[in-house]
Order: sequence, then C-alpha cells, then structure tokens
Amino acid sequence: MLVELSIRNFAIIKEVTISFRQGLNILTGETGAGKSIIIDALGILLGDRSSADFVRYGEKRAEVEGLFELPASHPALQICEGFGVQVEQDGVLVVRRDISAQGKSIIRINGQLVTLAMLRELGPWLVTVHGQHDTHLLMQAEKHIDWLDAFGEQQLARTKAEYAALYAAYRKNRQDWERMSRNERELVQRIDLLSYQLNEIEEAKLQPGEDEKLLNQRKKWANYEKVYEGIQDAYRSLYGDGRGLDWLGHAMSELERLLQYDENLAPLVETIQNAYYQVDDAVHQLRQFAGRLDFDPQQLAEVERRLDQIQSLKRKYGKSVDDILEYAATIQDELEEIQQYDSRLLQLEERVRELAADLAVEALELSALRKQLASELAEAIETQLKELHMERARFAIEVRQIADEQGIEIEGVKRRIDANGMDQIEFLISPNPGEPLRPLAKIASGGELSRVMLAIKTILADAEQVETLIFDEVDTGVSGRAAQAIAEKLARVAKNRQVLCITHLPQVAALADAHFTIKKEATADTTMTTVTLLPEEERVVELSRMLSGTEITEKTKEHAREMLQLAKGRKAVNLL
Repeated sequence: MLVELSIRNFAIIKEVTISFRQGLNILTGETGAGKSIIIDALGILLGDRSSADFVRYGEKRAEVEGLFELPASHPALQICEGFGVQVEQDGVLVVRRDISAQGKSIIRINGQLVTLAMLRELGPWLVTVHGQHDTHLLMQAEKHIDWLDAFGEQQLARTKAEYAALYAAYRKNRQDWERMSRNERELVQRIDLLSYQLNEIEEAKLQPGEDEKLLNQRKKWANYEKVYEGIQDAYRSLYGDGRGLDWLGHAMSELERLLQYDENLAPLVETIQNAYYQVDDAVHQLRQFAGRLDFDPQQLAEVERRLDQIQSLKRKYGKSVDDILEYAATIQDELEEIQQYDSRLLQLEERVRELAADLAVEALELSALRKQLASELAEAIETQLKELHMERARFAIEVRQIADEQGIEIEGVKRRIDANGMDQIEFLISPNPGEPLRPLAKIASGGELSRVMLAIKTILADAEQVETLIFDEVDTGVSGRAAQAIAEKLARVAKNRQVLCITHLPQVAALADAHFTIKKEATADTTMTTVTLLPEEERVVELSRMLSGTEITEKTKEHAREMLQLAKGRKAVNLL
C-alpha cells in the first residue's frame, strides 16, 4: 500500500506530505483546488512523462516521493531485485523522482538510481489509476479487447505468446513475398543491368594490380629518349681514353708500383683495385643495357589504350583494378541470387501458407478462450452492476470475426487478423428491461459508463496483485441511489485493497476511513495547495459544504452527522 506521499515545489504545491491509511481514503475539495495535481504527482511517481512545467515557479526543482509497504511475495519486489535494487525484509520501497527546472528528471528506488523504463515497468504493480480518461476509452470499441484480455491474462498468456511469435513470422514472410512479387519487373531490369556490367568487366580480362604495372610501363616508354641519352652519357664518361675508367686504371698502376717501397699502401691499393673492377663491370652493364633498349611507339600506344580502357571502368566500378574485380565478384553473387528468384519466391509462398495454417490454429484457440472469458466477464460485470443499482441491466461481450479476402483462411472463410488475433470485441448493454443489447458506446449515459467502469475495475483488481487503487472522480454523472451504490462499492473494494478516491459526492466521502481535504490558498504574491486529514467534526463541515455548497447551516450539519453515523453503523454490522 501507499503509506506516504511527499510533494515539494510541484505546480502550485509548495510542500505537502500525505499519510494514507489502509481502506478507503477520500480526497475532496473545491473545483480548482488542486486535486488533479495530486494525481499528476502520483503519475510522475509511477513513470509518466516529466516536464519543466511541473516545477513550481521560481524553484530549481520539484520532488515527488512515495513510501510503499508490500507483502513479501509481491511481484514489485521481484522486479526490484531484477533491477539490482536492495529491498529489506519489511518490503518497504521508497520511490523518489526529482524534476529540474530544465525538465530533466532523476529517479531513485530505495536510494538507487534507475531509468524511466525501469520505473514504468514497476509502476503498474504499485498503483492502478482510474481516471475519466479510462471512461472515454470504454467508449472506444477497439479498446474493449484490452479489457477482456486483462481479465483473462493468466489463461491467455501461453496462447497469446505463441500467436504473437507466429504472427510476427507470418507478417515478415508475407511482406517479403509481396515485395518480391511486386518487384518482379524491377528484378528483370536489374538482371539486365548486372549482366551488362559483369560482361563488360569480364571482357576487359583485368589482372590484379594491372593498372600499376601499366603506369610504370607508360612512364618508361614516355621517357625513352631521356633514358637512352643518359645511359650513353654515363658510358662515355667512364669509358675511353682520358675517361673515368682510364684515369682509375692509371691511379691503380701508380700505387701498385709504389707498393714495393712502402707496404703500408697495401690497403689503399686494394681499395682502388676493387673500385676499378666494379666500375669496369658497370661500364660493361651500361653497354649491354643500351644495346637492349629498343623503343617501339606502337607499344606505348597500346599501353595508353589499355590505360584508357581501365580508366573508363574505374569511373563506373571502382578506384582501382582490384576494386573493379571485387565489384565483379559482388554482382556475380547478386546475379546468382536473383536468378534463383523463382525458386525463392515459391519457397516464400510455401512458407507463408505454412505459417498461415499454424496461425489459423492459434487464432481459433485464442478465440475459443476469449469466448469463454467473455461469458465469465459479462456475468461478473452484471453481478457488479446489480450492486450498483443497475439491477435489471443486461451486459454481454460480443466476440466476432470480420471476413476479409486479404486475410487468412480459417475454417473455410478468409478472416481479417491482426496482432491480437482474429477477434473483434465489443461490450453490449441493455440498461432497461425490454431493450435489446446494443453497443455500450451508443446508448450508455455518463452515469452508467461510470458504473460499468467501476464494475470492470473492481473485477480486474481482484485478478491483479496491485495493493493500491486510485479512482479520480469515478462518480461523475451520478447522483441519488446510484451515488450511494458507488460509495458502497468503493467501501467494499477497500476492505481488501487500499483505495484512494477523489470525489464530489458526500455519499462517497461519508464512508471514508480517512478523509482529506484539499484547499488552495492565495495571497498577494503566491498560491499554495494544502492537504489536511480531517478530524470528525471537520468532516461534518466538509460534508455540509458538499451537500449545500458555500452556505453551511445547522440543518446541513445535522444531515452530515446523520450520514456519518449511518456509514459507521453499516460498517459496524459488516454491511459494507
């Protein structure tokens, strides 16, 4: 249960701490006093989107903190353990959320930082909030399947999971098949393009690294004259009378002659000798190299032509010959894959048929379970409505399917399917005897919708393990006996759950186990909302205000006291 809620600098709330009790906690106050702000703060604590607008004007941040006490086996504690959040044996959880003036929020559970996704996973296990928005959802027939599935969550879990997995596989394979069927013409054009490209590359008969080799050849042939002249000049510089080799030979002879006079010249003689023979060998190689040089302009033209061809391919398929060859291998693989198109299309078509057949089986099983659950839920809602002074109302849940030529065949008929199965769920009601069952959205009044929603919430609360239920003006549009019936229903629900209820009805407020009043106080330069737990006599005053408006008389006080006494009496004899 929610033991305590602390709110600081949130909207027009400066600082409020509310200690809730087990049972029925009622919050009342004038319109605009700030009751909805309390619900907004709770929503923030449970994972709603935060905003800088929530921060009180002039403050740096808003703070919302809730203290929860949960039984040892509660799923919320297991979820926290999965997050790595430490939970003491007493089952106490402290959830805190700070919102900065820039709109950023920090979330902590038992002092440990968690993400918004974690909080949103935990929140629904701590508190269930029913507001006027839920009543609007009740008017939307497409949402009714969610209510039915929530009622039968445990019974449907396995079948829904199997159906969901099959449906995901069916959609993917069907989309692939449809795309391939739709793109058949484009694939033929793609085959023509890839075949042309591959043929062009193969006809070129490229060799890895060929472009680099050709560039070197072109460089050589383009500079033939410079190379030939340079070699001849080097040869002439070394060979001939009075040339380099001749002078080196003369130096060697002189030193050899002097060696007989001074043996210390031996190393120098050896060096000159080695140099002479090396230069002599170089002269010989230069003569051979010059003899082999044979310039052929046609070879240069062929190299230029080949380079132009390669350059043309580079502009289309890659920056180098290696890139072009790699691209050719890629399109070869793609061509082989596309050319197996017919085979793949048939395989996909067969796979879609297999999945559709399996999906039909799961859809039928899911539908059969829903029909059984629809009967049980309708009966349970009728029972609840009787307790809410709709004794003669009839309630039914229609489970139907829609024929669709684009759907899948189920029992010989093609039916529309979606992620939820093949069923269309709609709530039907006959509020008065003699009237046929009709869609809830078309004939139910505001008061009737409120009571139907309360009935559904009561039933779902019994099926869930949520300890705290919040009803935000669930009594909208009702009065008289219906208001009393709603009050008594909330009191009965509060016997096994903690219930927080914002109400304008004195019949509901009179049955409170804890009655809080919300007031807005304005001064010249500030506005604040306060929340106060009312003692007995102040409850009389608040009930009197709810009964008569602004003017409180002794008569209205007497009436209020009588309502409180009657409520105590009914609780004392366990009528509620």
